[in-house]
Amino acid sequence: MTQKRGKRKMNILLTGGAGFIGRWVAKRLLEDGHAVWILDDLSNGRESNLDEFRHHPGFRQFVKGSILDEPLLAEMFEAGRFDVCYHLGASINVQDSIDDPRTTFNNDTVGTFYVLEQCRKHNVKIVFMSTCMVYDRCHDDSGITEEHPTKPASPYAGAKIAAENMVLSYHHAYGLPAVVIRPFNTYGPFQKTGGEGGVVAIFIYNKLAGKTLNIYGDGRQTRDLLYVEDCARFVAWAGYSDAANGHIVNAGLGRDVSINELAMMIAGDPSRIRHVPHIHPQSEIPKLLCNPAKAERLLGWRPEVTLEEGLRRTEEWIRNHLV
Repeated sequence: MTQKRGKRKMNILLTGGAGFIGRWVAKRLLEDGHAVWILDDLSNGRESNLDEFRHHPGFRQFVKGSILDEPLLAEMFEAGRFDVCYHLGASINVQDSIDDPRTTFNNDTVGTFYVLEQCRKHNVKIVFMSTCMVYDRCHDDSGITEEHPTKPASPYAGAKIAAENMVLSYHHAYGLPAVVIRPFNTYGPFQKTGGEGGVVAIFIYNKLAGKTLNIYGDGRQTRDLLYVEDCARFVAWAGYSDAANGHIVNAGLGRDVSINELAMMIAGDPSRIRHVPHIHPQSEIPKLLCNPAKAERLLGWRPEVTLEEGLRRTEEWIRNHLV
């Protein structure tokens, strides 16, 4: 087995594994020969996202349950003898965090603490899924490195930063193998096309459904859009690599695009595009551009799918499955 697949077959707990990114991480881990247990409360995910893996020999169990259920976590860690926990389970919607910060804090910060306690007790490496939304705006075209200032502009970002600090504290205080990962805006097949989905999925679905593409604000805000299979490979490799332990690592394309440009790439017709008032202008980040050099240095990872190719694959999937 190559270094990129991990040194050996591992037992892995994947929280949030029925979600959009989670199911692609599950696919990658299974393809790399590992045994995978998934814990998900289905608040964001769908059990049908896992249909492809049901009969895979490495797919051990799907448990519908919450990371806030400490007895359940203790039972799973005791029985599973995990080598790595990929912790993706979280509340992920910025607007929801503004409307109901308690739920986001409990899921993203307190829930992460409960997972950490089990990882500490059983000496299980943790890969913590954070977000690029913790960063302050990017000011130049060299992109955002891991040393870039943070600015928690929403309770979602605040809860993630708090959880990141707890994860890194367990590395320093207890020697727990731990990695914090900050993927930039991820898109692709299986992403929701409604209010909780990402801008790419929503735009493509609305285009195919003959609807208008609504842009919040002036549309000049930029995003670094990472195709989900590239993201899943990055997530998996962060768990395989000892070199990443104790680090924060970004992943992105290293190219940003304005929402106006993205809408035109997808719709191809300005008459299909409309600007609407922003629902949370105070939490908008004007420019997000990733500098992924550290991921390449530590993990040997670099993105393989261009934005144009990723949009093509995503549109094909949405057309075949949802429209």
